[in-house]
Amino acid sequence: MPKAQETVLEIDLNALKHNFTHLKSKLKNHTKVLAVVKAFAYGNDAREIAKYLETLNVDYFAVAYANEGVALREAGVTKSILVLHPIAVNFKTLIAYCLEPNLYSKKILETFIKVASEENQTNYPVHIKFNTGLNRLGFDESNIDFIANTLDKTNVVKVKSLFSHLAASEDLNEREFTLNQINKFKKYSEKLIDLIGYAPIRHMCNTSGILNYPEAHFDMVRTGIGLYGFGNSVKESKNLKPIATLKTIISQIHTIEKGESVGYNRAFKSELLLMTATLPIGHADGINRIYGNGKGFVTINGKKAPIVGNVCMDMIMVNITNIDCQEGDEVIVFGPEYTSAETLAESASTISYELITSISQRVKRVLLK
Repeated sequence: MPKAQETVLEIDLNALKHNFTHLKSKLKNHTKVLAVVKAFAYGNDAREIAKYLETLNVDYFAVAYANEGVALREAGVTKSILVLHPIAVNFKTLIAYCLEPNLYSKKILETFIKVASEENQTNYPVHIKFNTGLNRLGFDESNIDFIANTLDKTNVVKVKSLFSHLAASEDLNEREFTLNQINKFKKYSEKLIDLIGYAPIRHMCNTSGILNYPEAHFDMVRTGIGLYGFGNSVKESKNLKPIATLKTIISQIHTIEKGESVGYNRAFKSELLLMTATLPIGHADGINRIYGNGKGFVTINGKKAPIVGNVCMDMIMVNITNIDCQEGDEVIVFGPEYTSAETLAESASTISYELITSISQRVKRVLLK
């Protein structure tokens, strides 16, 4: 890999292919795969990730909001795109770009049918979500008759899939809760299928569900974090390859005398002579303030360099006292060959999801094909 000359996020498409293939190997041949590319493909590059996954014959995509789906369409993505949290004000845009909404409440179902009717739609593909225990979005069992009666009165929409969301599939101590969710989904979906007279695609599993609950794979599974190289457990993460490496460089080196401070609010005061390096990356790039004051660290020439003082908007300072380095040298913030995003996130008591999705779009993306 080329040495960094600025702050970049390298994205390894070979690793992405490995993860997709590994997860797909856990499924039966007929089971479809939906790739979750919301939040800029978990902080990577949604457009490039989605276009590459299309070449691997992924079956479906999912985003959180309509504007994310619009960006994919404008980039040339042609596969079906499920919008997981559609907002009514965006329904006309959603239709214009052939995006498929998750209809999760009475109001959203009725409003979408009204807008789709005004847009002269027939059998527009929609998705119905059931709440089986996550208690975030979704219809309850008591709403099933309402859904069926509403659908029976119109040909404006047609249900493409029925789905739900596991709340704790990565935690095997919550197996009883998860199995209860799965049984609820079977019950709710079968009841609605009987009432509407046809069988939409059913899906419930996220990445951890794929790995831990094969009995819940149904017709399709959804994978987000697994595609990007994280299995939510030490065992499963060993079978996956993180696709991203965040790199930067040393902009300047300083000698800090005993008693001197470093950074805003004088958050760090030196108790002895030391050396610091200033790096062109900060909380505006996704390295949040929680990593400051020695919690977070980077790797320089194979050695750890802890963050000194508060993280600035555009820069961090790190302790290089015992590291042989110079201005212009490459710095690894996280990556599969050094400190993983999981390890760095754990240093600040957070999770890899939060770290990788925080990487700002002002950070240059470099695709490794």
